[in-house]
Amino acid sequence: MAAVPRYSGKVVVVTGGARGIGAGIVRAFGVHKGAAEAAPQVRRTRNFSPSLLAVDSGAQVVFCDKDEAGGRALEQELPGTVFVRCDVTQEGDLQTLISETLSQFGRLDCVVNNAGYHPPAQWPEETSAQDFRQLLELNLLGTYTLTKLALPHLRKHRGNIINISSLVGTIGQSQAVTYVATKGAVTAMTKALALDESRYGVRVNCISPGNIWTPLWEELAASTSDPSATILEGTLAQPLGRMGQPAEVGAAAVFLASGATFCTGLELLVTGGAELGYGRKSTRSSLVETPILPP
Repeated sequence: MAAVPRYSGKVVVVTGGARGIGAGIVRAFGVHKGAAEAAPQVRRTRNFSPSLLAVDSGAQVVFCDKDEAGGRALEQELPGTVFVRCDVTQEGDLQTLISETLSQFGRLDCVVNNAGYHPPAQWPEETSAQDFRQLLELNLLGTYTLTKLALPHLRKHRGNIINISSLVGTIGQSQAVTYVATKGAVTAMTKALALDESRYGVRVNCISPGNIWTPLWEELAASTSDPSATILEGTLAQPLGRMGQPAEVGAAAVFLASGATFCTGLELLVTGGAELGYGRKSTRSSLVETPILPP
């Protein structure tokens, strides 16, 4: 007798779903075949095999992105998913996203707020208030707005919200003041919203990824003076000795939506252990004081 898919009959909305982590989440919720077959761009490594993440979640997925070409390509790849072009900084677009979802499927059970951006490395004096405002609109206010619009529908079915934050929102990151501020706010908002929505049975959790190998990570590395050294540094940050894959974040999202029924206000770290242990924090340009040994 075949097992019932873990999220069968549920309807999921994913923002920023055309590539990277977002596409990994769309595949995890919406693909009815093994992850190794569905995601050929995920490579097997010494410590990771795509077949380990084979998921048949059984959900209906509506995903959005500003990248229409990428979104349409993924929609063609994954029969049964629905793509809606959407800019999450525009409330009208988000209203259309919700109305299209309800028109297609008549309900909403889970929202994954994934859309976001990490600017290239910059010192505080290189940032501007206008750039910060635009990043807030994308990384934080887009999440807030879609959540507000979705809540009346999620409450009807005791649904759940999953926000994609970042490990650096908790531990910080050099040359990333504005990005860290937006992601720290996403994590804090998750916890506050979990309190407010508990009376309706709506769970609110977040995933904080560490180094996940995505097109954005590759682009950021390419913007540095030595991309290979940057990638190596990112790889060595994890005790597990590799970067994560979008499929692994997708598997975590499916777990939070379908299996973590007694979890709310949780920040789930998907980091390969990057936050563990000690490490060299000072640089050669830092003011360093070493202890003086007694004679």
